[in-house]
Amino acid sequence: MGDDSEVTVGVLGSYGGRNVGDEAILTAMLDRLRAARPDVRVVVFSRNPEYSRSIRPDVEVVGWEGLTRERTSEHLRRLDVLVLGGGGILYNTEARRYLRLVRTAQGYGVPVFTYAVGAGPLTDEVDCNWVRTTLTDAAEVTVRDEESKVVLEEAGLERPITVTADPALLLRPGDGGQELLRAEAVPSGVRLVGMSVREPGRAAEHLDEEGYHQLLAHVGDFLVNRLNAHVVFVPMERDDIRHAHAVASHMADAGACTVLRGASRPQQVLDIVKELDLAIGMRLHFLIFAALSGVPLLPLPYAGKVFDFAQQIGAPALRGVVRENVGLLLAEVDRLWDERPARLAETAARTADMRLRADVTAQRFLAYLDRIAPPPLLSDPSPPPLAPVG
Repeated sequence: MGDDSEVTVGVLGSYGGRNVGDEAILTAMLDRLRAARPDVRVVVFSRNPEYSRSIRPDVEVVGWEGLTRERTSEHLRRLDVLVLGGGGILYNTEARRYLRLVRTAQGYGVPVFTYAVGAGPLTDEVDCNWVRTTLTDAAEVTVRDEESKVVLEEAGLERPITVTADPALLLRPGDGGQELLRAEAVPSGVRLVGMSVREPGRAAEHLDEEGYHQLLAHVGDFLVNRLNAHVVFVPMERDDIRHAHAVASHMADAGACTVLRGASRPQQVLDIVKELDLAIGMRLHFLIFAALSGVPLLPLPYAGKVFDFAQQIGAPALRGVVRENVGLLLAEVDRLWDERPARLAETAARTADMRLRADVTAQRFLAYLDRIAPPPLLSDPSPPPLAPVG
């Protein structure tokens, strides 16, 4: 546990993996924690500590992947609380890796607060057993969407689960987007439509790579011809760049698109998304950034978390990213452009509600932290007000 003069909070998630969405979650969490409890020392458990230290020189960063229990225990034992999350980390074969570290912390008497995590697919009995055993003993369990709650319940977790929203919804776009786009040689004075693609993998096991490349190429050509737009591919992870180029290679007019390469930090990507006229994408946090920026958006669901977000934001919840849906998808893109004023008003209202729910996670964690480690008397216990959306 931490000593009497300092409160130490550990944060464990998919951090250090160079994923913009995960780093956006961590940024929002740390900003909210520091605003309310500047006395707290933060230890971030990173998959790539060298990278995490380069972008977060103001926090302590320690590695955990590939290390022995003795090495990680040195850091876990001095914590006053361990935060698990946020982000989608509880799924087949991955859940046990995170929860093994969590269980070690609990063995040292360190309480664990589960912070707006995402769950699923979670069907492997080994992972389900880790979920039941570990999260049953957590101080509190919060998830970012209803589907994650259902997944944990179906895994056999029998305890209260609070549904909040993704922590990244608490970020705010800035004004650096135009300069970043100029640096990427994106033309000015034209309509810009952002697209987000992703790789197949454990979180998208049923994604047909060739099929969705061709599908999105059709969408890109439609945008160029229908809107006279320039298509900007916005990578949220390094491998997204390769898939963006694959989509562009199937387009009839690949010269009317740009694949971004330089923007890699959450605030940079958020600022770029603010400059778009339309956003069409697969990655959850690309869509969250569009909602925060007041940009009309169309989700391309590949997983439950994107379906869930589409429903919460009031966007069409298309059933899958497959070539057979090309006609339906083009019709939705056309409708989105024509109805964008009304869509934007509804999206702004729903986003404001989701931001309030995202802050509930922070409020619950701060209240718990105040109970186990009261703040100094001179601290201001009142949380800062949320800025309005739009």
